[in-house]
Amino acid sequence: MLKEFKDFIAKGNVMDMAVGIIIGAAFTAIVKSLVADLINPIVGLFTGGADFTNNFVILGGDGTVYASLEAAREAGAAAFAYGAFLMAVLNFLIIAWVVFMLVKTVNKAKEAAEKEKAAAEEEAAPAGPSELDILVEIRDSLKK
Repeated sequence: MLKEFKDFIAKGNVMDMAVGIIIGAAFTAIVKSLVADLINPIVGLFTGGADFTNNFVILGGDGTVYASLEAAREAGAAAFAYGAFLMAVLNFLIIAWVVFMLVKTVNKAKEAAEKEKAAAEEEAAPAGPSELDILVEIRDSLKK
């Protein structure tokens, strides 16, 4: 059973997946910082510095007014936190756009590398007789 486990772990797909998860976790921190520290402030310029996180409605409350969503949650009030949801959607869209642009750039680089490799292989391939040349040669041989 230990040998089967070693074989399973040593398979390329499992190792590739593990590396992808580790890199993805590290990349998540970078993307979160990009969104929070660089992109959200720029978006804030266009929206007048609006941060929707504290926009909420208390459901079925007794009329108590809370200064923030955090205060409402600490008090145990049923808060409909639509602002936090809107910010999560906005952050998701920004992160998705950044990842899309990254994947698009990587794909272009891969295509360029594949084209260079194909061109190099095409140049290296020896030019032999074409199919037509061989058929003509066979025809001529049969005529004799």
